Amino acid sequence: MQYARKQYMDQLIRKKDNGRIKVITGLRRSGKSYLLFTLYRQYLLDNGVEEDQIVGLALDEIDNARYRNPCELNKVVKDRMPDKDKRYYVFIDEIQFVTEIPNPYVDDPNEKLTFIDVVLGLMKLPNADIYVTGSNSKMLSSDILTQFRDRGDEIRVYPLSFAEVYELYERDKRGVWRDYYTYGGMPLVWTMESHEERSRYLRDLFDRTYIKDVLERHQINNDEEILEILLNVLASGIGSLTNPSRLSNTFESERHIRIAPDTIDKYIGFFMEAFLIQKAERYDVKGRKYIKTPVKYYYSDPGLRNARLNFRQLEETHLMENVLYNDLIRRGFDVDVGVVEQNLRDESGKNIRKQLEVDFVVNRGDERYYIQSALSISDPEKKEQEIASLIRIPDSFKKIVVVRDYVKSWRDDNGIQYVGIEDFLLDEGHIFR
Repeated sequence: MQYARKQYMDQLIRKKDNGRIKVITGLRRSGKSYLLFTLYRQYLLDNGVEEDQIVGLALDEIDNARYRNPCELNKVVKDRMPDKDKRYYVFIDEIQFVTEIPNPYVDDPNEKLTFIDVVLGLMKLPNADIYVTGSNSKMLSSDILTQFRDRGDEIRVYPLSFAEVYELYERDKRGVWRDYYTYGGMPLVWTMESHEERSRYLRDLFDRTYIKDVLERHQINNDEEILEILLNVLASGIGSLTNPSRLSNTFESERHIRIAPDTIDKYIGFFMEAFLIQKAERYDVKGRKYIKTPVKYYYSDPGLRNARLNFRQLEETHLMENVLYNDLIRRGFDVDVGVVEQNLRDESGKNIRKQLEVDFVVNRGDERYYIQSALSISDPEKKEQEIASLIRIPDSFKKIVVVRDYVKSWRDDNGIQYVGIEDFLLDEGHIFR
């Protein structure tokens, strides 16, 4: 089963030989290496590049451990580029494994050599086109791109989208949505047949890869249990408003563990750096301003979220919201959680303010959409609840309700569009026109 990863291949092809470093980031095991070393490599070979023009190193492999030293890495790459008249394509996989060492070429013991120095040096070679991958946003995001002196292009790779899974789904297509929100989009999951295989694989990813990476990268020695519990609490609360203070109270009341909000905030930051968790800020639609707290957290992959909870809490309404959030982010939108204030009078005539939620305020350039996620709107009262916030938004940007039901897309008298979840995920264009 081979996924084309067309969205990312198109980006790589457009950026080929553009004189910039291509920085491919994303969650470990989400398909970065496959994209670069299989799909893009084959594209180069099919378009006239010879085998010896592709220099590839996977730094997470034990056979290449010596090249985690920046000096050794620099040497081996240049040794594999002997012909100055040839164009070489350099692939360095999981570059965050490169260690920081004292610079042996200067007398200052405080000056360090890092992978940045290696890549900047290689970038100066006129016959090299450089691609690196990494699984840690702090090392391979804005800070690092700045150090590349604005000569780096980031390509963010996500787990398989619903549309990618749907295209190659070999069973009855009526089951693809249920399987997707249950097992997510980690590519290897879809080579497995049984629930037992898939659940074991996803749990092992946490234990042997993600948690291990966070512990080692941040030198955490005594708080592994805290990290485990925090991941579970966040998994249980996807789509719910929270903040580190509330989470701290949860630890104390339910687990009898005292942990400071600042520590929780720091650990969530580690999960976000590893691309495991994503955060949606709250935005006051009428006031046109951000509300600092609380926020919502979503898992980057619903299957990983479910594995944290041993597949016990498969609430479709929350998982649908998580899938929608991920897909909007993948499409390149900025996504916030919307708040619309409503002024009411109680029975005594006293003014009260009520906050109504818009699931997603979606922006890209000058585009804006308001999107509500709902399992069903077949009941009139439920429909009114779902659109209460949308009809009170005082602007003309498009308003959409995504429903679980199989419905033909339509608009009501308020101009609100209704579309089924599968149609929304399969056709990226028509609902936004």
